[in-house]
Formats: sequence, C-alpha cells, structure tokens
Amino acid sequence: MLSLHTSPLDPPGSGDAGGMNVYVLELSRRLAASGVEVDVFTRATSSQQPPEVQVAPGVTVRSVVAGPFEGLAKSDLPGQLCPFVREVLRVEAAYPSGRYDVVHSHYWLSGQVGTVLADRWGIPLVHAMHTMAKVKNSLLADDDEPEPYGRVVGEEQVVAVADLLVANTDQEASDLVELYDADPAAVRVIHPGVDLEVFVPGRAAARRALGLGSDDLVVTFAGRIQALKGPGVLLRAAASLLAERPGLRGRLVLPLVGGTSGPGESPDALASLAGGLGIADVVRFVPPVTQPELARWYAASTLVCVPSYNESFGLVALEAQACGTPVLAARVGGLEVAVDDGRTGVLVDGHEPADWARRLGDLLDRPEQLAVLGRRAVRHAQSFSWERTADLTRSVYGEAQMRGTGGRLVSVS
Repeated sequence: MLSLHTSPLDPPGSGDAGGMNVYVLELSRRLAASGVEVDVFTRATSSQQPPEVQVAPGVTVRSVVAGPFEGLAKSDLPGQLCPFVREVLRVEAAYPSGRYDVVHSHYWLSGQVGTVLADRWGIPLVHAMHTMAKVKNSLLADDDEPEPYGRVVGEEQVVAVADLLVANTDQEASDLVELYDADPAAVRVIHPGVDLEVFVPGRAAARRALGLGSDDLVVTFAGRIQALKGPGVLLRAAASLLAERPGLRGRLVLPLVGGTSGPGESPDALASLAGGLGIADVVRFVPPVTQPELARWYAASTLVCVPSYNESFGLVALEAQACGTPVLAARVGGLEVAVDDGRTGVLVDGHEPADWARRLGDLLDRPEQLAVLGRRAVRHAQSFSWERTADLTRSVYGEAQMRGTGGRLVSVS
C-alpha cells in the first residue's frame, strides 16, 4: 500500500488526514485478517516517528524519509516523489526478491510512485483515486483554490498505466471513464465500509459523557475544516434558522469536530464567522478526536450535516448512520450512495444556506420522523462492512495479477 501524503496513523479531521486514512487502515487490517500481509508506505513528517509500526498482525506502517519533516504542504510533495521511491526501494531491497505481489496506491501522488515500483518489481498496480482534480475543479466552493494542471496530468498518467482502478461508486467509475479516458474494463466499483463495532448507537450515554443535555438539538459537522467540506454553509444555515426561530437558541448546539486543512476556512475564521452571524454561543469547536470519541459525537447528535461540495464517498455520513443518527447531506458524489435519501437522511441540492436552513428546521420539527430515519440508518450502514470491502479488493488483486502476468495467476496469500 502507498499512502504518501498522509499516514493512516494520523487522526482523521486535521491536516490532510480524513476518510482516506480510515480507508487505508481499515482495509489493511481486514486484508491481513484474511491472510494478505500488508506494508503501508507513507512519508515521515517527524523525526520522532518510528520507521516501522505494526498496527495489527500482518499490517506494518513504514514511514520513510523523503524531504524535510516539516514545512511542506501537499502541493510541495511532487518534488519529493523521487526520494520517496528511492527509500521504498531500499526497504524492499533488504528482503529476498519477490516480497511484494501487488502495489495498491491511494491518491495520485502515490499512484505516480506506484507506476515506478510496479515496473521495477514486475508486479501489477491497483490504484484508487479517492478524489479527482477534474471533478473537484468543477465543484469548487467559494474562495476555494482550483487543483493545479500538474495534478490533472499526473492523474491522467496513473489512470493510463494502472492495471486496475478501484472506484468507490458508480459515479466515480463514470468520471474515470468520461473525464480520464479510463478503460471501462479496467474499473472496479467497491464501496468503502464502516467499523460496526466502533460506530454503534447509544445517544443517552453519549450525551452524558459529552456534557450535552437530553433535550438539546445537536447538529454536528465532522471533518477537516476547509472550504471544500462546507462548514460555513452549516453556520450560515443555522444563523438563518435562528433568525426565523429565536426560540431554538436555548437548545441548538453546533459541534464542529475537526481541524484546519489547507486553504480556505479554519477554526479561527469560522469562529469569526460565527461571531459575525451572532451564533457564537451555539457553536462548539472540537479538535480532531479518536474514532471511539468520534462515534460518541455521532451517537449524541440529533443530526449530522455533511454540506461538502464534493465527496468521493463520504465516510462521515456512513459512520453517523451506523450510530443511529440521520444525515443531512449535499447531493454530491458518493453521498448519494452513503445516504438513502428520504429513508436514512435527506440530500440537499446545492449549497444555499436558506435551503439548508429550511431542511434543517423541517427535520428538527419532526422528532418522530428523525427516530424512524435513525432506525433505518443503522440497518443501512450495516450493509457496508470493511470485511466485504476487503474480500472484493482481494479479488481485484488476483484479477490484476492475471492481467499483469499474461494470465498467470500468482497467489496473494
């Protein structure tokens, strides 16, 4: 596994850590449980990081030095691809020949590395985009910066070379074919999963642990604080709702769980926005938390809002539903799969705060409907498991080996 720009050991919700971190770690664990040994290579960002961490039997995260530990933004990382390749090759050279059977790269930077490693080792490359520049640039938030042309070219190169491409949804598969000229026969759709042992219902206990009142209306945002994720949409919607219905002020609580990531909004900027909107008293800024703590916030919530401008899937929505909490989400990308519109939550067209305020108010007015949505949400989330994701991914590895070895299947176990 290659996850160059973000380590699966980093807590989601800050820096570049998010759903992809969860994806890589959980998939690796389930693959290892099925007999596939996994080494995850990532770039070291601290001199205190150990070069190897075994996070589960059969799963080792290897942090290699490629450039300075600090001071590099994600946009600077293309200049460190060669050092990263060199260090991964050095690790592999310490083992007998043939250690690896498949390279599975995540995000375009890792894909660029993966093309070199797969050629060097004579093994297939499986690639997962997670996000795509052409899609992001067509759905930019206000004041968000477009992805550079260099990334577009880099993605096109990886798509052209990879033996197989893994897409989270049918829409992502269509985008790969229509926007990147991917061979339809080389694209496989595999939905991400959710940890059904961590993300479980339990509102009363969660609210007691978090100091929330039983009658509070808790509307939670969870994720990186950046314009792409749309936290400002939620704040403006809440301000509009409170302006129309000031009686809700004593009960409404808006936790924003996550940290700064890239350009655009930040906790300080959002705090200023909340103050300017006159809703600073209802907003709570919560720094990135562990998965069990995040599950507690989901379970404690009346609603979880996902107002993103683009999501390749939207694990936040799936995790919240596993906790029995309905989701109010933008009708974009993978959220149309993660949320069963009208049954486990509500999808909103566009990002106009007035539209979000109206939908938010309608749901908060109907506690009985929320309870029904919550029960359905649990059942919906249970149809997504990391074990199923791993089983399908392992099948893709075998297929990629057949394609890459002229039909000669090599065991991955």
